[in-house]
Amino acid sequence: MSRGAADAPHAEHVKHATDVKHATDVMVTGLGFCLPGGDRPVLDCDDLWDVISTGRSLLERDGFYHGIVDLSQEMFDEHFPEIPQRHQRHYASVHRYGLVAMAQACADAGLDFRAGDLSQSAVLTARAGVDSNFDSYLAWYRADPENLTAEEAKALFVRLLIAGNSNDVGNVQAALTRTSGPTFSATCGCASSAVLLGIARRMIASGELETAMVTGVDVFDVDRMRHSERLRIVAEAGGITATHNSAPPTAPRFDRPMRPYDRRSDCVNFGDGAVTVILESREHAERRGARTHGRILGQCTTRCGLPSAIAIDDSGDSIVRAVNGCLPAGLDVRDIPYINGGSEGDPLFTLMEANAVNTLYGTGAGDVLVSSQEACFGHSGAPLGALGVASTLTMMRHGAIAPTANCEYPADVCTFDPVPGNTPRDLDLDVALSFNYQVGGVTSALLLGAPDDH
Repeated sequence: MSRGAADAPHAEHVKHATDVKHATDVMVTGLGFCLPGGDRPVLDCDDLWDVISTGRSLLERDGFYHGIVDLSQEMFDEHFPEIPQRHQRHYASVHRYGLVAMAQACADAGLDFRAGDLSQSAVLTARAGVDSNFDSYLAWYRADPENLTAEEAKALFVRLLIAGNSNDVGNVQAALTRTSGPTFSATCGCASSAVLLGIARRMIASGELETAMVTGVDVFDVDRMRHSERLRIVAEAGGITATHNSAPPTAPRFDRPMRPYDRRSDCVNFGDGAVTVILESREHAERRGARTHGRILGQCTTRCGLPSAIAIDDSGDSIVRAVNGCLPAGLDVRDIPYINGGSEGDPLFTLMEANAVNTLYGTGAGDVLVSSQEACFGHSGAPLGALGVASTLTMMRHGAIAPTANCEYPADVCTFDPVPGNTPRDLDLDVALSFNYQVGGVTSALLLGAPDDH
């Protein structure tokens, strides 16, 4: 049974924390996507809500489970008719997805990047995967100088310069926006875009910037993931557990679906794609009459403190510290009725979140709604923090909580309500949390607020 913020025992704190206008408020004014969507990619908020509101999973194709983005050349050309083919040939899929998500977010925000609306904006990019960077290095390294034309040799160098580092998508975005603002990348695993959103928020709140564009984008090479699975089998044949979780061992799989918070959960399906979030200071957004999706009220990053580089602390202590670090004075965590969870298909993350919710909410843990939309599109790495923000703010607008995709039988360890099934749960939501993690014990907590006219 869920409770609305207005029914919570500390509801006056919610009003104080989220309804008072501040000049340094950081508003979300644009959301754009390039995510798996069946016949065509998920591109805008309506597309997103159509998928997540019923927990629809878009991963399976003829028994193969992986989030594939069907972005045709024609669709890319519609978004960027000004980019000539001789330049496009240097772009990998990761660049195309990131550019399309950027274009969609700008259109959603009513910003014309071609006219210079983002010429002083920060352009920040989150990356976790290295497949496209690896490909550009490998092609350059394996090239035979004796059998290359001058044009082919130059093309290899250009591709290496564009795609040979983790800021590759950001460099292309920055060039198209002609920005003179800061441009950099964060690589913090599946927490990457969440951490960047926190950095962008602080830069805007401090007055350093008025606008920032944050994109999370990743692409995973399926053949390399299959190779990784074969290596895991070799290790485990020798009695060595090759994953961080041995009860049961959880690994990427392509033959069955991921099931967050479900008692049958035993694997992760990956997915490709990009999500872009545009942030503005309140003053800048109001000056141009922008519509807002909501606000980013706080963000905090912590680590579990364990001595291993691949550690995961299932106590949930790092989540608790991250939540406490992003809450403003006067807001009680018990007044936050919804959390966009970071659990994938790994029972260890479910246990970690369950322990954290227990600590944070005490006897009220069972009333907290915690849902995940990762099984809609696949575990996409860097986009996940931005996707959590976009999904949660979209839920606020619709007054309903999207269910956890592929969760039908909640695991016994769940101390919260994981919103199983395929029906959205009505809830008038003014404030929410969103969690993301990186293997190695890194945790991000984002605090999100509804727009002023909610």
